Amino acid sequence: MTRSEKLRLIVSLSIPSILAQISATVMFFIDASMVGHLGARATAAIGLVETTTWLMGGLASAASLGFSVQVAHFIGANDFEAARRVLRQSLVCCFLWSLMLSLASIAVHSYLPYWLGGSEEIAHDASLYFMIIGVCGIFFQMEGLAGSMLKSSGNMKIPSILNILMCVLDVVFNYIFIYMLDMGVKGAALGTGVAELITAALMLYFLLARSEMLSLKGRPGSFRPQSDTVKTAFKIGAPMGLQHMLMGGAQVVSTIIVAPLGTVAIAANSLAITVESLCYMPGYGIAEAATTLVGQSIGAGQRLLTRSFAYMSVGLGMVVMTLMGVLMWVFAPELMSVMSPVEDIIAQGAQVLRIEAWAEPMFAASIVCNGVFIGAADTLKPAAMSLLSMWCVRLSLAAFLARDYGLPGVWTAMAIELTLRGLLFLLRLFRGNWAGRAKV
Repeated sequence: MTRSEKLRLIVSLSIPSILAQISATVMFFIDASMVGHLGARATAAIGLVETTTWLMGGLASAASLGFSVQVAHFIGANDFEAARRVLRQSLVCCFLWSLMLSLASIAVHSYLPYWLGGSEEIAHDASLYFMIIGVCGIFFQMEGLAGSMLKSSGNMKIPSILNILMCVLDVVFNYIFIYMLDMGVKGAALGTGVAELITAALMLYFLLARSEMLSLKGRPGSFRPQSDTVKTAFKIGAPMGLQHMLMGGAQVVSTIIVAPLGTVAIAANSLAITVESLCYMPGYGIAEAATTLVGQSIGAGQRLLTRSFAYMSVGLGMVVMTLMGVLMWVFAPELMSVMSPVEDIIAQGAQVLRIEAWAEPMFAASIVCNGVFIGAADTLKPAAMSLLSMWCVRLSLAAFLARDYGLPGVWTAMAIELTLRGLLFLLRLFRGNWAGRAKV
């Protein structure tokens, strides 16, 4: 393949995923705006437990990746029966895993807001929101698994369309539950849950009944998990799960650092994170394309092609996110004003967004490099690098700077850590032997 052909292939796979990621971000943007207009207390209630919901979602995604990376390798080797065998086992394992996560959410929901340092005025809404989102985590798990499997087969279009549909459904159901039925914060969680349920059903239909490579219709086989498949999934997914757990734990600690700064700071922090996601979601879209291309190239035994796709994907991601960072810096006040009518929230949010904008190029490097490493089933060392960077740099700096500089100090620590992490990932990309680690 020529360089232009490779770039066109990366872009063609990235665009649907980028659109889906952006639509998901717009969904969260609109959700947060809907809740934000209920007042600072409602926004703070969701913002308090938001990082913990990300933690649960990350653990679900890690389980899906443990199996979908295997499927990408088998498809690259043209062994479609082996790919379907992994798929069958993944449905059982991931369902059981999501059930455990949902039960854990129910068990801790009433205590969580107090553990995070939340005040009495927001604790009830925060715990109720977290419980509903946790119960609906089963839908999120199955939707994510089906989408990952379709993307592993090179089908980026259907998952992207359905993710966009989920965003539309989420906005519609949120409007119904939040405003028409006057359910407030609880309505936001229910709206998201119903949208995830419908999307999961459609995603599974296209995977199990319509996919040319992975459809199980008319192809009988055992769903019983086999030790070799589960061990490989664990080897790939466990470092990712540990990374999500400790990274999510770090986000929770970050919330604990922000919580004493007051309700306005909690709300501004939560809404600014939502706005910032407009910048980094394109990076995650390109990373998904990189995971697919690298995974299939390794499965086909094409090491040089693997590295070429990796380098070009990372470069594209850095260019796109740099441009997004410039736009975020320029329009930070306007973006925050959409999220909340409260002047103090707008001012604090715009200030921290402009701090974070400087870190976007290296943040892009870490995101897309991680997608490359996942495709190569090289997850342990990148996970360790992320965790050391997060816990040793971001949190220690944030705790130190928050005392004198408040919320801007917390976000300054975040920007420094993301820049360092991006540099470390680029060093591994160009000097590491990650491409030789994957075995089918």
